[in-house]
Amino acid sequence: MAEILLVEDKESLRQMLRLTLQSAGYSVDEACDGAEARRKLSASRYNIVLTDLKMPRADGLEVLRAAKAADADTVVVVLTAYGTIDEAVQAMKDGAYDFLQKPVDSRHLLLIVQRALEEARLRAENILLREEYSRRYGFPRIIGDSPAMQKVGREIQQVATTPTSVLLLGESGTGKELFARAIHHLSPRRNAPFIAINCAAIPDTLIENELFGHEKGAYTGADQRRVGKFELAMRGTIFLDEISEIAPAVQAKLLRVLEERKITRLGGSADIEVDVRIIAATNRELKAAVAAKQFREDLYFRLAVFPVHIPALRERRSDIRQLAEFFAAKYGRELRRATFKITDEALRALEEYDWPGNVRELENCIERACILARGNEIVLADLNISSPIDLSPREQNALLDGFDLRGTLSEVSARAQRMVERRKIEMTLKECGYNKSRAAERLGVSYKTLLTRVKELELE
Repeated sequence: MAEILLVEDKESLRQMLRLTLQSAGYSVDEACDGAEARRKLSASRYNIVLTDLKMPRADGLEVLRAAKAADADTVVVVLTAYGTIDEAVQAMKDGAYDFLQKPVDSRHLLLIVQRALEEARLRAENILLREEYSRRYGFPRIIGDSPAMQKVGREIQQVATTPTSVLLLGESGTGKELFARAIHHLSPRRNAPFIAINCAAIPDTLIENELFGHEKGAYTGADQRRVGKFELAMRGTIFLDEISEIAPAVQAKLLRVLEERKITRLGGSADIEVDVRIIAATNRELKAAVAAKQFREDLYFRLAVFPVHIPALRERRSDIRQLAEFFAAKYGRELRRATFKITDEALRALEEYDWPGNVRELENCIERACILARGNEIVLADLNISSPIDLSPREQNALLDGFDLRGTLSEVSARAQRMVERRKIEMTLKECGYNKSRAAERLGVSYKTLLTRVKELELE
């Protein structure tokens, strides 16, 4: 729903315009003069500002300038009485979208608003990918102009202004939290908290307390009331990363939050209403988890009202060069206060590599290269990556020597998968100095999943 700031000092006209706009489905905030409008513009963002020209304390031109200073993309429509047309023309020169002459025709007003919103939408197309937008609103820049990223950008912008729950799907390291923050910043909840929780990093016994809080005396050691993350995120956004790792008992309580917008603290009996938007993310195939009875089907459908697939880096190779150069500039400034150039040979290697750890792995690679580089040039040797190796038929047969091929295809496949998983996990743990958190990132699984597989494969 579009947000409109209506600035008009005559109460009767302001009420008529508000009712007209609200009847068409628009959300309207009001200001009785220019000074109040400037205060509201400094605290909130609006899609459209509809302002009178002649007002006490601050006129429409001052409101126009305040709106453009707060956000250059804000659409401003000026209301003008007979005899102030010249001033309205000046307002157009100063950046107003259009002007309406009083008395205002309702149909003409709605037509102007509709056209203004469409133009604003087209101007904002792919706004998430613009450097100046991320700089203006203070969240990390989303980099990439590949078709896959353009599609994600459009989806994010379309859903951001709605209250709809969003499910971000994608491999580990693709930047799901970055997109969740972008949704929050583009939403009407932008001025309220954004609370992020990594569900895989919190033990099952503590996750409910973390989300919903507890009352004093709820358990031994609970000597005072503790507010949970849902209450802390009131009127804002809560981001549940690795949602697939939440225990079944907590899944049921999370479903209640989505359906009834109420929580109950541990040890408490009173229902607490919460106004929170939920954005969830996972690197697992949730439909498969539902089929395996590991994730509630009803919760899945509640979360996946608007699923967004964040592409893996190998699915948008045309963005690798841009990302690498961005990280080289970033870490050049932070580590060496230098400007790094990546050689063509090194860039080709980066573009050919499959990046199982996605953007996070690429960033780590470039940061390390900036440290290792001699001078201000990053060469292939600084990257410490290798391209995929094509095995000859003889080498492929050598891999099967000693492998037990007896039994059904399903049995052989299960043994092969176990062997490959064991070898891959062993190799990754060794490469990461047996740092399990780093190994989990590189393998594209949660820390909890890695611990489970290590135990099942008897690697400890």
